[in-house]
Amino acid sequence: MKTYDVIIVGAGAAGLSAAKTALELSKKVAIIDLGDKPARKVAISGGGRCNFTNDAIAPNRYFGENADFVRSAISKVSSQDILNWVKSHHLKWIEKTAGQYFCATGAQDVVNALLQDIKSADLFLNNLTTDITKSDEETFVIKTDKNIFKSKSIVIATGGISYPVLGVSDFGYKIAKKFGHKIVPVRPALCAISTKMFPPELSGISFEAEASIGKEKIKDSILITHFGLGGPAIYRATVRNLIDDIHINLLPDINVFDWLKVVKTTEGKRNLATVLSSKLPARLARYIAQDASKNIADFKDSELKVIAEKISNLVVPKDSFKLYNLQSAEVVRGGVSTAEISSKTMESKLCPGLFFAGEVLDIAGDLGGFNLHWAFASGRIAGENA
Repeated sequence: MKTYDVIIVGAGAAGLSAAKTALELSKKVAIIDLGDKPARKVAISGGGRCNFTNDAIAPNRYFGENADFVRSAISKVSSQDILNWVKSHHLKWIEKTAGQYFCATGAQDVVNALLQDIKSADLFLNNLTTDITKSDEETFVIKTDKNIFKSKSIVIATGGISYPVLGVSDFGYKIAKKFGHKIVPVRPALCAISTKMFPPELSGISFEAEASIGKEKIKDSILITHFGLGGPAIYRATVRNLIDDIHINLLPDINVFDWLKVVKTTEGKRNLATVLSSKLPARLARYIAQDASKNIADFKDSELKVIAEKISNLVVPKDSFKLYNLQSAEVVRGGVSTAEISSKTMESKLCPGLFFAGEVLDIAGDLGGFNLHWAFASGRIAGENA
């Protein structure tokens, strides 16, 4: 039986970050993972470029039953802290948009840097953790399908259950439940939606728009797919609380009705589809115009108002769409409830010595590096205190 100061279950961003911090405090550390490679999600993140942090890190970019739970961790670990870590490994970054950082040489270099940090830990891959028990007040026993370990502290960093092709497990939820923790029901997030709003012949069209859900307005691109809607604006909408309809404004920067009335007066002989295609993709413009032969001068103002409303406030009723699936979702909403976890230490309030970090918790971040930042930050805090 192998004995350690800290055992981390899960070799993703949160687990490796926790291991690095614990090692810096001279702890004897083991990391256990069911897969044959560590940091599998990191390796494909950001389209293979690893969007590792964002200058806009703030509590309002996180979601869960108590999203404010992130406040302590992200105040201790800033985007500059992550950039300093990247610098320490001589990695270069690019900003696709201001404050959104990607690894210039690819995600695998970030993985390599994470692994370099934990070289003095014992890494057990292809080890499926089957059970964790507490043999006395201070000692955990961890069983895998190949080994038995003992430790004073355990960090559960098993992640969520999205993207199962990478090898994921609900073990973290099961262990949390075993030690008395509530599990918030899990659903896909940062994903496409399935809806019959648009006909299949419009699939492949991409455009900048504004998606609103509740009081939140999200300006980003939307993609019409063969099964519904995708693209960053839709992905970002799905991580929010889906208690309202999704409203889409195809032209958020103009008053469409006023614009159409002006064009009707100044360029009345142009047909509506041609007019709309000056600001929208041609196929989408024809779909909205419907009667391509009719000049804009032939439309009554009341008819133009209806068209303008269709463009400015396209409603996707909450009962008419489904989240696409866990297979392609980037993260999940739900997980281990934060109600009985210390936000300052990541330690269970029910079981001393048991810590949680990363996506296994009921915390999901916005698109754009927020989830990796949460993994790094919560992992560091768990590693400091385990």
